[in-house]
Formats: sequence, C-alpha cells, structure tokens
Amino acid sequence: MIQPSARARVRDELTREIKETARRQLAADGSAGLSLRAVARELGMVSSAMYRYFPSRDDLLTALIADAHDEVGSVVEAAEAAARRRSLLGRWLAVTGATRTWALAQPQQYALLFGSPVPGYQPTDATIGPAARIPLLMIKLVSDAVAAGRGPVADGRPIPRAVRADLKSLRASVAPELTEQQLAHTVLAWTELVGSINFELFGHLKAVTSDYQSYFDYQMQGVGQRLGLA
Repeated sequence: MIQPSARARVRDELTREIKETARRQLAADGSAGLSLRAVARELGMVSSAMYRYFPSRDDLLTALIADAHDEVGSVVEAAEAAARRRSLLGRWLAVTGATRTWALAQPQQYALLFGSPVPGYQPTDATIGPAARIPLLMIKLVSDAVAAGRGPVADGRPIPRAVRADLKSLRASVAPELTEQQLAHTVLAWTELVGSINFELFGHLKAVTSDYQSYFDYQMQGVGQRLGLA
C-alpha cells in the first residue's frame, strides 16, 4: 500500500482543521455567518492560503454538507445493520430512531442539511450521493417488504401527472423493483421522517406534546405500517 506523502498528509490535516473550525462557526453563528476570512483568522492563516483549500465559501459549505450527510448516513446504516433482519418494522424503527438521535445530538449539522437554505448558496452534485444514503436504505426496506409479499398499502389515489413523471425517472435510476405507487409512499415516508424531526428540533411541537420520544415512536410505527413493514 502506497503511503501518502508528507505534503499530502499536511494538506489532509489542515483540511480537517478548516472544516472543524467551520463547524464551530456554524454552531456559534449559524450557516449564514460562515466566513472563510473568519476561519482563516482563527487558524492563523492568511485568507489567500485558505483559497487553496476551498476556493469559495460555497465550496466549504458543500464539503460540510457532504460530510454531515455521510456522518448521519453511516450512523443510520450501522443501526439498521444491527437490527434483527427478519423484522422489517424493527429495521425501519432503527433507521428513524438513529436519524432522530443524530439530529438531536448534532442540531447545527442537521439544520445545515434540512433547515432554512443558506442565503446565496448554490448546491452542487457533490452532495447528491451522500444525501441519498438514508433514502436508499428506506427503498431497500420497502423492496424487501414487497419481495416478502407485503409493501405499501394502496390508497387508491391517482398520482398527479407531473409527479408520476418524476417518479418514473427516479424509479428507473434507483428503484426498478418498485412500482411508482410504492416509490411514492417511500418518498412520502422520507419527507414525514424529516418533517417530524424538524418540528421537534425547531420547537413546533411544544404546544402539541411534552413527550417527544413517545410521539415520534408512535408516528414512525404508523408510517412503517403504511409502508407494509409491520
């Protein structure tokens, strides 16, 4: 195995320090307050040196977003892998529970992924793969349910034409084993998971329930049943 050069190791270490410093800025000032100059100043670097690592604030944000998606993706995949394989509902609850636990432990990183858009930031394709890890895991769960003769409960509602066209494209690329209706239910479940965590994390459930854990578990069990996982 070829070892990285000393120069490469130094670059990797400084890149890691830049991102760690940026995460502290995010925690203190939010994503809109992230500044390459402030990061450079905290690290004792001149701004021109910073641009050799991240040419713009958007490049740094993209790296932080991809890292956060990969971090939560790894946590959720590990939780799902540890669940009993024959229990589709148990695997689903492992996915949803691990996502919520990570979000509560890393609220600033979660907000970077699913909170208000960062003013002026233009997303790039570099985040698509990391962001797909949890949804793809959900698709695998629903596919396993369908293979076992179960799957999402049909509700008889027609899918709007524009939505069907999007689902057709998505199905061709990531879920050919599912029907468009089954894939639609899976996407709805993903948005319900994110929405539920958002409501809790951003304080929208304070007048609704005092036991967020029980409410979340109840909600996700219902979603799992609608997906045919129970």
